[in-house]
This record gives sequence, C-alpha cells and structure tokens, in this order.
Amino acid sequence: MADYTDLNGAEQSFGDTDAQREVRANDRQYVFHSWSAQGQINPLPIARGEGVRFWDYDGTEYLDFSSQLVNLNLGHQHPGLVKAIQDQAARMATIQPAMANDVRGELAKRIVEHSFEGARSVFFTNGGAEAIEYAVRLARQSSGKRKIMSRYRSYHGSTATAITMTGEPRRWANDVIDGEVVHFFGPYAYRSAFWASTPEEEAERALKHLEEQIQLEGASTIAAIVLETVTGTNGVLVPPPGYLPGVRALCDKYGILMICDEVMVGFGRTGEWFAYQGFDVAPDLVTFAKGVNSGYVPLGGVVISEAIHQAFENRVFPGGLTYSGHPLACAAGVATFDIFEEERIIERVRDLGSRVVEPRLREMAAKHPSVGEYRGKGLFWALELVLDRETREPLVPFNAAGEAAAPFNAVVAACKAAGLWPFAAGNRLQIAPPLIISEEDLVKGLDIIDAALDVADGYVK
Repeated sequence: MADYTDLNGAEQSFGDTDAQREVRANDRQYVFHSWSAQGQINPLPIARGEGVRFWDYDGTEYLDFSSQLVNLNLGHQHPGLVKAIQDQAARMATIQPAMANDVRGELAKRIVEHSFEGARSVFFTNGGAEAIEYAVRLARQSSGKRKIMSRYRSYHGSTATAITMTGEPRRWANDVIDGEVVHFFGPYAYRSAFWASTPEEEAERALKHLEEQIQLEGASTIAAIVLETVTGTNGVLVPPPGYLPGVRALCDKYGILMICDEVMVGFGRTGEWFAYQGFDVAPDLVTFAKGVNSGYVPLGGVVISEAIHQAFENRVFPGGLTYSGHPLACAAGVATFDIFEEERIIERVRDLGSRVVEPRLREMAAKHPSVGEYRGKGLFWALELVLDRETREPLVPFNAAGEAAAPFNAVVAACKAAGLWPFAAGNRLQIAPPLIISEEDLVKGLDIIDAALDVADGYVK
C-alpha cells in the first residue's frame, strides 16, 4: 500500500527517490527562500504530515516540536479543518471583501466574543505582518499621531513598518523603512538591562524606563506602544508580574494606544484564547494570525476596540486587501473554534504545561549545567543554554553564525537525529508543539531534548 499521495493524486511510497529528486530539483531551481543565502541551503523535502508528526521522502519521522512556525496549533491534517475547507470550497471558494459572507462574519463574531472587553470588530488580513501594518495604520489614523514604540528583542514581521518595529537582527539589513518607529527595552529578568534582582523589580524598572522614554519622545507624538504579549522567537519572555498592567496604565496616562501582538501566542498557545487574558489587561488593538486556523489557509487580522471602530464610522478607512477574510481561511477559522471546544484545547494546554512540561524542565535545569534558565507558559517554553551559569555567558554569541554557532547547531542536530524537529533560536531550545499533542508524545519529545542537552553540557566551562 502507498504511504502517501502526491500532487497529481498518484500513490507514492516512502523511499521514492525519483519523487524526492524532483521535489528537491524544483525547489533548488525555482524557489527563492526567505532569510537565506540561496546557494547555501538544502531544504529537507517533506512528503506528508499527520497530527504532531511529519515524514520526509525516505520515511524518516519527525515529532514536530515547533508546530512548523508556531502556527500549526491543531496539528497536521486535522480532519475537522480539512473538512471545513473542502465543504466551503464546494459551496463557494471565494468572494470579494466588500460583500458580506457568512463564514467571515461568523469568525469575526467569535473572535470578538473571545477577545477583550470593549472589542467591537475585526479587520482580516492575509497574515501576521499585514496585521501589524494595519494595526499601526488604525492607530495612526484614529489618533492623528504618527510615532510607534516597540521593544528590542521582538519580531513583528518583514513588511515595511513591521520590520522597522522588529527589535532583532533581521531588521538590520532592511534599514529604517518607517522613520517614526522608536525602540525601547522591555523586561528580561535573566539578562536584566536594569540591574534588577527580582521579577518585580525588573517590572518596576522597565516601566520607569518606558515612562522616561515616553516623556523624552513626547507623548503627544506617540500613537501606540506595540508589544508581543509574550515575546516569541526572541526568547519566550513572559512579562513579570505587574508589567503589562503597568504599560496599560502608562498608555492611559499619556493618551497612547496599546497594541498586543498575538500573532504567535494567540489561540491557545499559552493556555488562554489570547495571551493577554492571563495578565489582566485589555489592549486597544490585537493582532493575530497563525493559530486562528493553524495556517491551513493564510489568515490574520486585527481585533479593534469600540472607540477605534467609531473613529471610522463616518469617515473612510484608507486600506484594504483583495483577500481580506477569504472564505476558505475563515471556514477553517470557524472550525478552529469548534475543535477547541470539542477537544477542550485550552484546558489541556494548561494541564500539560503545568503538570508535565514545567516540572520536567525544572528537572533538566537541575541536571544539566548548560541550562541557564527555563521559562514559559502553557505549551510555549524556552531553555536558555549557557557556557557558564555563574556569568550567564550564552552557549553561542548573540547572532552567531558559521563556526561560532557550532555548539548550538550540534544540540539541534542531536534533536533531529533522534526524530525531533525543535524550535531553535539564538542560544535557546524553544518548546512549541501542536496543542493536540498527547502526553505520551510530549514526554517523548522532552526525553529527546533531555538527551540532546548532554551535547550542550560538553561545551560548559
């Protein structure tokens, strides 16, 4: 029996070298890859995925501990999502955004109902970067102010304003595209920029720094403060107690809008529908994408407050997208809400995170001298790897490449050799499996990481 079906509906078997050769040849000849030197990469051809696993053409199985790009919250080929897309395609594959559509309206309704108090409407985009672009446009247009403040150690997307707002190396080569973006330091207790000794002190000092910068930049010029509710690729940095409410208070004090970037952490990742709900704050705008439909069809958007919605009640909002609220994408989004309820996704994320992941990472930190800190929430965690626990020198330097990155690359290679595809960034192994993962598979993945840390221990001073 065939192991999978190819693009043309033909049955294929793992180990099909001709199919693999064609996939690889077409990719190398015709596909231009993001964030890559085209001649220095060799992408792994993938034949199929199911649940929390995917397979290459040789039949090698990988446990997906990164949910691809932290978007596959409901796993590969979830039958409920596949059926929703198929049913919608059979009924009406697409319709322009100026017309009302049942699944678009239903999805917007459910998102608003599960969002913050005072939320009113949703503007749909094709993904997270566009969501950030439109959140900023909504903030600027409604407030009449232009300046945007965002944090270092952040990623907001690779489009114009989004990449300028990004506070990490991927911004550097893109120059300053939006000259009205200002960066500030957020809390990072393990590597505090504020000489703090406790999480509470870190929050207090980070807020003092932010307020001083607001005053020096001129509150009357600042439209919004934008932050990843829980920092994603740059470290799974969970805000310390009081920080997010403190940012909300500063926004209220100075007449600034608060935008929470939930592209990566929305839709159950931290054990809440939206991560900000775990910190007792209500933003003015929320961006989302990824987990809204697990990326089965590109979709993102902005949740808009009543006050900002009303700003465009009698004047035109200057923006739009051909595929805003695409029916196939929205059908998968509506199905996502149904599946979350039926499979009790939020509850199981909380349970697995607190009962399985956190205790096991605590054990790893005690066992492995290469683990400087573990941190996270729900099914979103990071192990920060170091050469020296006393000095907290990272396993590899900041933005390491080539030979300098070899120690961390060796740890990642050990994970992959054991059948785990990790979420690797900087000097961190980040844990973000599909939210449907079984306890057995979760433990299996953690076992592989535990063993791979022996490699990291070999570099410890």
